[in-house]
Formats: sequence, structure tokens, C-alpha cells
Amino acid sequence: MPFDATFESLSTFECPDWFRDAKLGIWSHWGPQSVPRYGDWYARHMYRQGSEQYLHHLRMYGHPSQSGYKDIVRQWKAERFDPADLMNRFVAAGARYFVAQAVHHDNFFNYESSVNPWNSAKVGPGKDIVGLWKAAAEERGLPFGITEHLGAALTWFAVNKGSDRHGPLAGVPYDGTDPAYRDLYLDNAKYLPAEDIVVQDPWYGQDPAWHAYWLAAVTEMIDRYQPDLLYTDGPVPFGEAEYTPGLTAIAHLYNTSAGIHGTNRAVYQQKDRRPEVSVVGVMDIERSQTPGINPRPWQTDTSVGDWFYNVRDVYKTGGHVIEMLVDIVSKNGNLLLNVPQLPDGTLDLECTQLLDDLGAWMRACGEGIHGTRPFRVFGEGPSSVVIDGFTEDRVGWTASDFRFTRRENTVYAFQMAWPEDGRAVIRSLADHETVTGVRLLGHGPVPFEQAHGILVVRLPATAPLDVANCLALELGA
Repeated sequence: MPFDATFESLSTFECPDWFRDAKLGIWSHWGPQSVPRYGDWYARHMYRQGSEQYLHHLRMYGHPSQSGYKDIVRQWKAERFDPADLMNRFVAAGARYFVAQAVHHDNFFNYESSVNPWNSAKVGPGKDIVGLWKAAAEERGLPFGITEHLGAALTWFAVNKGSDRHGPLAGVPYDGTDPAYRDLYLDNAKYLPAEDIVVQDPWYGQDPAWHAYWLAAVTEMIDRYQPDLLYTDGPVPFGEAEYTPGLTAIAHLYNTSAGIHGTNRAVYQQKDRRPEVSVVGVMDIERSQTPGINPRPWQTDTSVGDWFYNVRDVYKTGGHVIEMLVDIVSKNGNLLLNVPQLPDGTLDLECTQLLDDLGAWMRACGEGIHGTRPFRVFGEGPSSVVIDGFTEDRVGWTASDFRFTRRENTVYAFQMAWPEDGRAVIRSLADHETVTGVRLLGHGPVPFEQAHGILVVRLPATAPLDVANCLALELGA
């Protein structure tokens, strides 16, 4: 039965098994904002006098009254972009779905669009970036998703209508006021903030014409690429009334998928955590997660470093990413990981090494990740992640910290730190859960004892892996 554009109808969404089984996705959060190599939100911050990105732009490219974001866009060439090679790396790292950014808040589309002439096929690379990504993903059997960050663009990008507040060019309008570039910079002067702010409020503009533009663009993305996943960077656009553009787009996504596959296999993701809203798809939590097992599948999205390439970055290590993945999967979640690309489309050495490290770990322990479901409890031990906004500090795990997953009669126990005494002591098994065998993944069978609800496993002298070693506990029927 087709979905209607209402919360009542969309609340019947059921998460497809492919998403629940995948656990790890790789995201290409990439576009012209990578060109300056100076981090996320460049297209906004370059118009905020005094910000680091404004100063970088002024000194590298010139004053934004003359050399603006339109000129950055034209410098994006993606000349060494090799989606086939990159997709091979992502699959080897353990990714089971891939997501491409279709448009960020900068209103530049990464595909050939009939809605917006400022797109990657006509300006900059001269390539359908999203289409090339999709072909590479499909060749390797990966579900393919796209992200749209467009809803916030009307307000977020209004700073291009401003001018310096002090200095030799005070009062000289930035290039966003030039009507020749309206299609990129938008009709948003009324949203120009009265004073310098980092985050724009409201996040979504409330102009009906903007809503129509957003819906036309997202409908075009769905029709052109039939994605298995669509991510919105924010809550469902625009508001909570029935028949909003956001609900219309979600229904179109699901009905398009059902028309192709016979039943819906698409996943819609948004960031409103309230149950009455998140039921329309899968809840996404940016750079954070849930404190325990969530009854419905969910996702953390994060990045190795900054969202767009940043020469100042300090990256997460492979071990940090692996620990995050294990903790998230134990709570019924997936991890969507951005690996920042250089403007030419390649990865730097640190990112390729991280992918190699992740892949080596997955080859040993992926059995306890892919295709699993939560155990009765997500873990045991004294340590846990800090859930506070965008906090992602690495946890100081102990040998008493475990995270659990399950597949049929096998419970996977990830020991988050290697014990000095050579033992794994697990206290979370119920009286009826009798262990008949234990394997240390990457090593083989290991001896164990179970008494009074406590399992004690004797480990080898040397850990097979540097992080989050995994015990496969076979339970009796």
C-alpha cells in the first residue's frame, strides 16, 4: 500500500534488513568547500569578518566583495577522483553501504540538475559526482544513499549579503549581492543577521517559494538516483504540520523504492529524536549516540576529522573509530563515517592508513559486527562514552569493559582493553545461558570455565589485535 505524506502513514515504516545488517557505512561529505582545505562551513564563515576562514580567504583569494564563494566553486576540479578505487578501499575497510553528499548548505549540487545551474556537471568538475559514486557502489553491491543539507541554505547563506563592519572596505557589499549570481547565493537578504553569529537561527527558512525549491530539488534527487537512503541534515523539513514538503519527499522516497523492489527498502534519516517524529524513518545522531540499546535501529554520523578537508585537522585514530563502532553496534546502531577527501578527490596518507587499520580489524572481528543484533544488555564494566552534544573523546576503557552483540546462538563479547592477568571475566550471562565453546577471533578456540553465572576465559599471552578483541561465545540450545 503506498505511503501518504502524513505522520500516520509514514509511521508504518519498517527498517529494512540491509540497513540493520550493514552496521558500517562510508560517507563522502565532499564538495567545493574542500578547495581551500580549511574546514567545514567555509562558504558561510568566509563572509564572517574576523573568522579564521574569512582571514584565510582574504589572504589567499582576496576580499569577498570581489573574490567570493562563486570563485571557490570554479576552482573545484575533482581531477583525480577515482570512485572505483575509493569504493574498493571502503569495501575492504568493512563498509556495507555508501552515502554521497548531493548538496550542502552552500546550494551547490554535486550532480547535473535541472533545478539549479550551479552544479558539478556545469561548473567546476564537469562531472556528475553523485552518479559516478552510485555506479561504483552498485558495481560492488553496496546500498547507495545521498545526503541533502539544502533546507538550511536560505538562512545559513544569508551572510553573503553582508559587508565588512570595520576596516578599509567597511560597507562594501560582498559578492552575494550581485544579482548575476542569484541562483547560487539565493534571495535571502532578509535573513542577514544583525550581528555576527556562528549558527544561523532559524535553521530553516519559512518562505513558501523556498519550500517549493527544496521539494523540487529533493524530488529530482530521488527520481534521478532512486537512493536506498536519504539523509536530511536537520529535522524533517519544514515544520510538523501534515503535508509538509518534508513528509511529501519521504513518501516519494519510499514509494519510489517500493515501485522498484516490490516493497520499500529505502531509509530516511533525520535528526529529531522525539519518538513521534523519528518513527518516519531512522533517527540520526551527529557526533554522538544513545546511552543504551535503542529499540529501533538508529545511526551515528561522524567524521575522521572535520567534515570538509582541513589542513589543521587532528584525525581520529583507527582504534578510536573501532571502539566507537563496537559501542554503537552494541546499542542497535550503525556508524556512518566520513573520510575527508582532498579537493582533487583523493585521500591523504593518514586517511588511507585509517581505512587499512579498520579493514584489518574487520577481517578478524567483522563476524561480530555485520549481521548481528543486540544482546540482552549492550555491555558491562565501569566505562562508558560521554554523551554531551558533539563530544567524541576516546574512552579510557578497562579490561572489565565489554560490549556485546548476538547472532542466533553466538554472543560476541568485545573486550575493550587487553587484560594484564590474561583473563576475560564476563558477568552478564543468565543462568540458562550455558557456554559450550569460546573462540577468540583472529586466534582460535580458548579454554574457559563457567560457574555461578560468571564466565572466565583464559586468553593467549599475546593479543591478536591492538584494540577491542572479540570472544565468540557459543551458547547451548
